[in-house]
Amino acid sequence: MTPLKFIFGLVFSSFLIACNSNNTKTKTSETTQEIVINKSDTLTKHLKPFNPELPTIGLLMYNGVLQSEVVATSDVFGKPTEEGKQLFNVITIAETNHPITTEEGLHFVPDYTFKNCPKLKALFVPSAYDMYAQVHNKNIIDFIKNKNKETEYTVSNCGGAQLIGASGIADGHKIVTWIGGGKQLQIDYPNLLVQNDSLITYAEDGKFLSSNGNLASYISALKLLEKMTSPEHRKFVESYLYLDRLQNWKE
Repeated sequence: MTPLKFIFGLVFSSFLIACNSNNTKTKTSETTQEIVINKSDTLTKHLKPFNPELPTIGLLMYNGVLQSEVVATSDVFGKPTEEGKQLFNVITIAETNHPITTEEGLHFVPDYTFKNCPKLKALFVPSAYDMYAQVHNKNIIDFIKNKNKETEYTVSNCGGAQLIGASGIADGHKIVTWIGGGKQLQIDYPNLLVQNDSLITYAEDGKFLSSNGNLASYISALKLLEKMTSPEHRKFVESYLYLDRLQNWKE
């Protein structure tokens, strides 16, 4: 093969490779775009846009959070009216915008951070099995303190009561925590009026609501939902969630 033919062959081969690459990119791009469009079409049926005219319910999150305590509140407040009307903005908040990992291993992406969180009507403070890192995180404590100045309600579930105690916002108020945790909570935060968690599932004192947590988080969410809407809407949401089936379930 002459040098000229060899060079021509290289150029022609390069041209073919470039064409094939471009075609692949185009096809890949088209496929990707189609997938995105399909996903977008599906999502738009379910997304609830933030409406500044609606009250906003904030769900605090951090690594190790019990996901049931986040999901319970979003389940309750995310449901529309019987006529399909949205009543609340339900948002998740974390210290940064990085995904958090729940105790159970799921990854949740926060909607807002401590720095850009909008004004809240209610703040829900969840728990983790090990609260040491959260109780000693000044940024979390300061966020709870600052948000409590604007919230109409502040709710804790399970060990979230420790964060409420550490913040000092509920001193002199009744609070309940996880079953078996009340004694230590009272020792650590003597200014709280800790209730007997072996007998009490839910406590309410002024703007402060609390529960044993885990699935009992549905109770605190439903109690507050009724206060903010009506008994009729609470019953509708309970039926929407099939809670009657759960309550009456037998093996």
